[in-house]
Amino acid sequence: MKRCLLLLALVPAIAFSQGYPNRPVRMIVPFAPGGASDFVGRILQPRMSELLGQQVIVDNRGGAAGNIGVEAGARSAPDGYAFVLGNIGSIAINPAVFPNLSVTPTRDLIAVTQVVDVPSALVAHPSFPPNNVKELIDYARANPGKLNYASPGSGSQNRLEMEVLRKLANLDMVHVPYKGGAGPAVGGLVAGETHLMFVTASSALGHVRAGRLKILSVSTPTRMEQFPQTATTTEQGFPELTASSWQGVFLPAGTPNDIVGRLFTVAQQTMATPEVVQRLANGGVIVTTSATPAAFAEFVAAETQRWGKVVKEAGATPD
Repeated sequence: MKRCLLLLALVPAIAFSQGYPNRPVRMIVPFAPGGASDFVGRILQPRMSELLGQQVIVDNRGGAAGNIGVEAGARSAPDGYAFVLGNIGSIAINPAVFPNLSVTPTRDLIAVTQVVDVPSALVAHPSFPPNNVKELIDYARANPGKLNYASPGSGSQNRLEMEVLRKLANLDMVHVPYKGGAGPAVGGLVAGETHLMFVTASSALGHVRAGRLKILSVSTPTRMEQFPQTATTTEQGFPELTASSWQGVFLPAGTPNDIVGRLFTVAQQTMATPEVVQRLANGGVIVTTSATPAAFAEFVAAETQRWGKVVKEAGATPD
């Protein structure tokens, strides 16, 4: 009897899943328009719409370092009609920075697949004497407490990457946080208000090409096509700084497995589309996908542990 009741209860969900999707799907981007996540989301959106056979609508839910959008995604109905385009900050770093979050990404979201890596770059004002990491270290040690670095806030990946370098090289530098995201921080660096910062390569690309900033290193495993003359942090002796602002697709916990599988397949096909790959590459973004949802979940768990440790050691707090 109990088994019959259970089967009856599952029938609507099964039938619902088989017809998925039969209406538009929301892609929740937990940041304001114009940033790296929005850039990626809007390149993916047309191809995903085509493959799903329904319109994918980009829904920007900025605020609270991405927490508002992640919570909106986690609280959505687990029916596949809303998914989150989460990134390293909103998914893996924020849980350690914001101890009272109502949502735990590794518990309340299903990791579907990674879609891109947005590499980090160490950039400086053109007037800054050092041209690579070794020269920076020598210069900082000769001028303790006199150098400053910009970031979008205490708990941002940009700041935490610099904290890793400071700890590894025992450097005394001053942190200058900016409100409003990476844009104002980069603007301050371009204006000469600060000396250097870590930032996504996509955000620095235009400024470097125009000569408004210079690049000291990239944090990719191998050199970037856009900066072939720039050595990676690993080449310069700091493999611990290999990092990126990865982004991936997440569904609310409880979403049926067949919907998870469908969205995984669509995301994989989207990222294999040459036009999508090229448009992302033009902006300094590298297509990187997961072998399975389980593999992505393992990756997210490892990243959450890795950056949680950095947050603790740096004493990062919400701004």
